Parts: sequence; structure tokens; C-alpha cells
Amino acid sequence: MRIFMKAARAAMASIAILAGTAAFAQDVTIAVVPKVAVPFFDDCNTGAKTAADALGVSYQWVVPQNTQGATQVKIIEDLIARQVNGIAISVNEPKSVEGVIKQAMQAGIKVVTFDSDSAKSGRSMYIGTINKQAGVTMGNSMAKALGGKGKIAIVTGQLGASNLNERIDGVKEALTAYPGIEIVAVEGTEDDLAKAVSVTEALLRGHPDLAGIFGMSQVGGPAVAKVLAEQEFADRKGKVAVFAFDDLPDTIKGVKDGYINGIMVQRPVTMGKLAVEHLVAQVKGKEAESKDIDTGVTVVNADNLGSYTK
Repeated sequence: MRIFMKAARAAMASIAILAGTAAFAQDVTIAVVPKVAVPFFDDCNTGAKTAADALGVSYQWVVPQNTQGATQVKIIEDLIARQVNGIAISVNEPKSVEGVIKQAMQAGIKVVTFDSDSAKSGRSMYIGTINKQAGVTMGNSMAKALGGKGKIAIVTGQLGASNLNERIDGVKEALTAYPGIEIVAVEGTEDDLAKAVSVTEALLRGHPDLAGIFGMSQVGGPAVAKVLAEQEFADRKGKVAVFAFDDLPDTIKGVKDGYINGIMVQRPVTMGKLAVEHLVAQVKGKEAESKDIDTGVTVVNADNLGSYTK
């Protein structure tokens, strides 16, 4: 009987510990804030939610209605008021969120950035593409396609987005080795596909000798492919080299149809997954020191379109 009672007490103690661990996990709330509602961030959401479910924590996906910095500031203020435990954010305007991220950290909330950083905000770590290096890779790819000469244009998203500007910096750095290549325009689209189409049409009309286009944000590839498929620009197919970011279905189709030369494919599922995992580890005190993580890119073209992995 004594042995039975000891075993029962031990079992009850184990159950209590497990219940307490489960309760602690459920008490942890992680919020993930993308830039805006676009397909790239759907992949981030998939990775983040999968990690949250696996870790048994509460999860919130909070999507801004626009790309204005003030909108993300308001979201973080609301999350602070709701006393979430951790926030992962892909930043639209780095400077605008510096103060509110510091405020969240001072309130005991762990904050990481993913995809797009605010390096001076006090966040614990950045998880995502090292964008300047990705831009260098993109610039070198274009230079090779053009044989080192020609006029090119850059179609970007939000003009204040640090990740996109870092990519542009990388492109410009790569192209310093090719004096025969001239950047004739840098145009913003606010990550709006309709605006990106209009911008691309204007570029092709205004520069009949344009040799290349960079699509810096995820709307660039689909927009350029759509425009080059229009009857007005049918004769420009194959004459304008196009390099874009992110493997959206329309971008992949653009490669298959011969409108896009190559895609810089990021790893958004991995970004979301790692963001949640590291936030939970920080909340639980299991990660005292954090270091930035480069999730990398793969250059995808017609040759490896069916074999690359994220």
C-alpha cells in the first residue's frame, strides 16, 4: 500500500508539473505583424502558426491595412496594452517604430524583427534575408544577362522600407563594377500591383531603349510580366532582362513564359517559424543572447524552377 501511495503521489506530481508547463505555454501570447496583406506574408503566417501550435502558445496574426509607419505604431501600442508576451514585426518604416518597440521592450515584451528590420529599435534580433547581399547577387545576375551594358530601371515597393532599400544598395554596389550599365529610374509602388503595372508601363514608354528591370518587392515580378504580355509591349519580350524577388505564382509563370530571367527566392516560411520559436525561447528565459539569422536566398531561373527548395 505504501509503495502504491508513493507511486500515486509521484504520478500526481508529474501530472501537476506537466499541467503547469501546459498552462504556462497557453499563457504565452505571441503576435506577428507583417507589413501588409500580400501573399509573401501568407507563407510567413504559415510558418509562424505552425511553430506556435507545436509549442502550445497562443498566436495572433495582426495585419496592417496599409504600409504607413503610423499604422504599425498603433498596432504595437495596442499589443502592449493587451500585454502580449512577444511581438515579431516586418517593419515598413524603420525609424517610425523605434520608439514604440523600445516601449514594448521596457514593458517586458520580447520583440524580434523579420523580413524587414529596424536596427536601432532595441529589438533582440533580426530574422530574414541579408538584403544587401541579396541585392549584390541580383545586380551581378543582371550584369551577366546584359553583357555588362545597358539602361536599367528599379521598381520597388514602399520607398521607406529598409529591406528594399538595402537590396537597392546591394544592386548599386554590384553595378559599380559595370560602368556600361546605367540606372535611369527608381520607382516606388507601395507594394500595390495596379500601381506597379502603371509604373512599369510608364517606364517602358519613357525609355524605349530600356534593357533591364529589377523588381525589388514581390509585386515587381508579376507587374513586369503582366505588362510585357500586353500587345503594346509584345516586341519588348526577350529584349528587356527582368530579375525579381519572391516566387509568387504569377512570378513563376513569368519565368515559364519567358518574361522573367530570374527570381531571388527568400524563405518566408522559415522566417515565420524561427521568429515564433525564438520569441518563445526568450519569453521562457531559455535564450539569454540572440544573434541575427540570415535565412538566405536561392536564385531561381528556368533551369532550376522545378527543383529548388525553400
